Amino acid sequence: MRMTDQRRVIARVVESADDHPDVEELYRRASAVDQRISISTVYRTVKLFEDAGIIARLDFRDGRSRYEPAPDEHHDHLIDLRSGKIIEFRDEEIEALQAAIARRLGYRLVDHRLELYAVPTEDEA
Repeated sequence: MRMTDQRRVIARVVESADDHPDVEELYRRASAVDQRISISTVYRTVKLFEDAGIIARLDFRDGRSRYEPAPDEHHDHLIDLRSGKIIEFRDEEIEALQAAIARRLGYRLVDHRLELYAVPTEDEA
């Protein structure tokens, strides 16, 4: 793919994000850097980056696709339903359990996504 200046800006915005932004938020951040970037350019670029495996699309059941750089290492997500905060984590026990379940059912696990939807424990007091 040809890397135009606008695509470079969008790539930098995605790479620097630590909050899994949606397209509208990527547009807001990218257009703050380069006012010539349109929302349609962001949509097209996100699709190109996703198809090329540069970014990953996530769906956290809030009606918006969110994006992160394609991870170098697998991780899972915990979504705080009160604040919307998304916490990335990796747990070897969970990874081993998922592989064991797949084996028990006669499969070899090749990929998975784990999303935990939670509220802070202080909400239960």
